Order: sequence, then C-alpha cells, then structure tokens
Amino acid sequence: MINKVYIYRKKAKMTQESLAKALGVTRQTIISIEQGRYIASLPLALKMAKIFNVHVEDLFQMEENE
Repeated sequence: MINKVYIYRKKAKMTQESLAKALGVTRQTIISIEQGRYIASLPLALKMAKIFNVHVEDLFQMEENE
C-alpha cells in the first residue's frame, strides 16, 4: 500500500499531533501510517480524505504486486 498522508499533511501545514487530534487517534498512529507500518481503516481513511479535501484514492493506492 502506498500512502501520501505525509505529503497532504505537509501541504495542509498540519503537524502529526494536529492531524491526530482532528482524527481522534494518537500521534503514534499517524507516524505508523506515514511510515507504512499501519494501514488505516476505511473510516479513518475517509476522515483523512475529508480533512484534506481529496479522494481516498489520492491518499492511498495499492501497489502493483498487491
């Protein structure tokens, strides 16, 4: 899974902490998602897309071999 959470978070000038608060998760969760160690649940991915005003597919993409 490829994710662009870091890119969109930086574009929005948000910190990991502020994004975590907006989503109701911990900063550690945001770190894990950005580093690809954790795949966001669908509800969480939808919340992120809404915050960044993009489609879920803009944030998360399947890799060719998945």
